[in-house]
Amino acid sequence: MDFTEKTLESTSIFEGKIIKLRIERVALPDGREGSREIVDHRGAVAVVALDEVGDIILVRQYRKALERTTLEIPAGTLEDCEDPLACAKREMAEEIKMKAARWEKILEYYSAPGFCNEILHLYLARDLSASFAETDADEFLEIVKIPLATAYKYIFEGKIVDGKSIIGIQHAYLALRGKSL
Repeated sequence: MDFTEKTLESTSIFEGKIIKLRIERVALPDGREGSREIVDHRGAVAVVALDEVGDIILVRQYRKALERTTLEIPAGTLEDCEDPLACAKREMAEEIKMKAARWEKILEYYSAPGFCNEILHLYLARDLSASFAETDADEFLEIVKIPLATAYKYIFEGKIVDGKSIIGIQHAYLALRGKSL
């Protein structure tokens, strides 16, 4: 069966700094019509930054959409036409004041494909050293360094709750468990 939904009409309802919202009227596979609310996003990156002893460097920040403070891996939105690895390096310098000599792309995935086209590029960064870039003017972050095993445990204790951090930490923990860095 062909599950494709043909767009009959697309209406832009909002264009912001980070996202655009549109409503699409679609022809469903069975011939009926439906409506889809879609969030357009340029894409983003996230970085699992591990130091020489296996500690992970995270950021604590307030997330207005959740009305709470979260503990996350460094991340950020791609600029127009920006290379994902270049963005990852920029975000790491801005958020945790570090750079890495070794980079490995873990994977890329769609964060919420039911309503959003954001693709997230996830990296592992190692052989860290100090760096510096200005944090975005509207970002207030605390840098937190903890053992990777503790971060892994925090996932199951509900202390780390966002998808990119959960995926990145689980990947790093399972891939590196029992191996020296």
